[in-house]
Amino acid sequence: MTAAERATRTAAADELCVQAYAACDGPDTRVAMVAVGGYGRGELAPFSDLDVVLIHEDDVEPGPLAEQLWYPLWDAAADLDHSVRSVSETTSAAQGDLRVALGLLDMRHLAGDPSLTLRVRTTILANWRRSARERLAELRSMVEGRHELMGEVAHASVPDLKESEGGLRDATVLKALVATWLVDVPHVELERCRQSLLDVRDVLQDTAGRSTDRVAPELWDQMAPALDLEDALAVQVHVRVLGRRITHLSRLTWRRVEAVLERPTSVRVRKPSLTTIAPGVAISGAEVVLDARARPETDPLLLLRAAAEAAERNAVLAPATAARLVRECPDLPVPWPAAAQQLLVRLLAAGPGLLGVWETLEETGALHRILPEWERIRMLPHASAIHRFTVDRHVVETCIEAAALIRKVARPDLLVVAALLHDIGKGGLQSHSAAGEPIAREIAIRMGFEPEEVELIAMLVRWHLLLAETATTRDPDDPATVELVISRITSPEALSLLAALSEADAKAASPKAWSTWRASLVHQLARRCLAALIATAAGSSAPRVPDVEVPIPKEVRRDPAAIAIEVESAPEGSRVTVISGDRVGLLADAAAMFALQRTSVQAARAWVQDTVGVSVWQVAEHDLDPRVLRQRMAAIGEGRVDASRLSRPAPARLEPAVAVRPEASRRATVLEVRMDNRPGVVHLVCAALASLDLSVKSAHMSTLGPQAVDVFYVQESGAGALSEERAASAAHAVRDALQATIKRPAEAEEAVVGS
Repeated sequence: MTAAERATRTAAADELCVQAYAACDGPDTRVAMVAVGGYGRGELAPFSDLDVVLIHEDDVEPGPLAEQLWYPLWDAAADLDHSVRSVSETTSAAQGDLRVALGLLDMRHLAGDPSLTLRVRTTILANWRRSARERLAELRSMVEGRHELMGEVAHASVPDLKESEGGLRDATVLKALVATWLVDVPHVELERCRQSLLDVRDVLQDTAGRSTDRVAPELWDQMAPALDLEDALAVQVHVRVLGRRITHLSRLTWRRVEAVLERPTSVRVRKPSLTTIAPGVAISGAEVVLDARARPETDPLLLLRAAAEAAERNAVLAPATAARLVRECPDLPVPWPAAAQQLLVRLLAAGPGLLGVWETLEETGALHRILPEWERIRMLPHASAIHRFTVDRHVVETCIEAAALIRKVARPDLLVVAALLHDIGKGGLQSHSAAGEPIAREIAIRMGFEPEEVELIAMLVRWHLLLAETATTRDPDDPATVELVISRITSPEALSLLAALSEADAKAASPKAWSTWRASLVHQLARRCLAALIATAAGSSAPRVPDVEVPIPKEVRRDPAAIAIEVESAPEGSRVTVISGDRVGLLADAAAMFALQRTSVQAARAWVQDTVGVSVWQVAEHDLDPRVLRQRMAAIGEGRVDASRLSRPAPARLEPAVAVRPEASRRATVLEVRMDNRPGVVHLVCAALASLDLSVKSAHMSTLGPQAVDVFYVQESGAGALSEERAASAAHAVRDALQATIKRPAEAEEAVVGS
């Protein structure tokens, strides 16, 4: 539906209300019918946001009129909210409830006494302007709370076109801020985005067949034809660009509101106060602009200089200033001069102030002048559910996180540039790390870095996932794990940069991606790799990881069938130690114990100590009772509890995949298992291996998003890696065990019919 069509439908709905009012017996001249909001789609727009209010003078009794008025509207099946209020009730409600005030600022007259409507509207608007300085703090808090709850239209996996940040509600708030006379916004641009978002919502509700503002993942593709777009990705980009634009306008406006509120009301500023902060750059209030001596046409560095100054001060880079610099500044020479490179590093290392400035650079087209390759990842959705942002926003957040780590590395300039480029290869079929390496190398050369610096940046982009993936899916005590890393990262300086980049990348993805447990694994692996690199440089062998030993309880020494369980509190849950006489299947029973307790396993390590089996489990839950766990495991071992229910078929989104990784260890055979994240996977794998008389030395679980990636270090009962034939048999046994737990669509249908 176009804006004109929407206006026509709204006018038709208004006319229906007017006709209903005119049909009433003797409408009172001191009564007015007003509308707040507007209609969406449909003949009478069944999915609407329209509120109709019958306002009357305080001494008028509107009851009979209201009864005559609402029935024709109900008979016409008009979907609207209605109410009856006196003048004093209306103004009091606006003063007492911020949401009511925001709605009434948009009221329009429908029927009745127009002077009454005008008086009420004028009173509400005057009260809003008079109390704006006191009420805007409450409005800001309300808006921020909604944003935190609903996410952003530009990034949420299921965006709410009305309530999410950058949605229709924010457009309404912006109009209310303009009504205070304290700030202004680009009206044409705001209205264009608002109308376009209304168009999208009309299509969404038509596609869904119901009143909804939330775009479910399966609807993107269905909405494409009605929006005249190619596919689901094009619809996502269209919607998220609109949301990002409204978000950008909202953030700029709120920054300007803050600047106005900080000014003393008694001081009347007659002209802008400019303070020069760099050649050609000044600050006015909280905005970075050009000073009178700026000559953009002769200064190719001026755009980067203004951006860096704004980001470092956490100030607004005035959009008009950025747009002028895009038009007038000459292109940077290639390779960039050292001063340009330094300005870019200052910009990227500015911390939280980078986000607003980067958005302004993108919205004004300035970013294309600095980094034309940015278009590859602009508004690109992430394939992984663990990411909370689109790829481009994630990159900016990674730079912000990296800025907090620059004191930990010797080359902070290379760290922030690598953070900027680490995902530049996304968007194609090739691995984004491999695809990004040559792109990053080309960009670094253009930016004027020295050859060895270029190679270091390219290496960081190529292997930016290495530490995190290896730490969470490999046994840190296996020498092959360290060898895998240092075969690719060959210097302590590079390792330090990679560790910082890994941390920044994970923190920018989501809190789950950098939990205390994951952080400890990455830091532990980085320390061991650093020790190995130092030892190699000194001509000695890598330091040996000492064998871990735990005290064996007396009851287990006396009776090998006894079970001892100890629970320790850990930052991300609990550490559970299980000790019993060594036997095949011991680890499977322990895994079943946790699965039946609905306890999420993060990692496990097992070994034999003096004919006693010891396993240490890192689990996500707190406050586990060791007595309950001991009773449950004893019942499983004695057959009193049937662990086979963990293998009951259930629907799955992902087919299980089992792969042998012969390069991962020389001491054990490594099996990598990928499937849906569900309880009991560790038990099923361990039980399948135990049926082949194989033991699991350690297990490492990674369960981000819907997929679990579990890695098992498997040995023969007498210790040692498996032969190729035995490894293949183990992989087949595990795969068969997991396949048996998947309920196929036909099976599910038969189950329904049978019931």
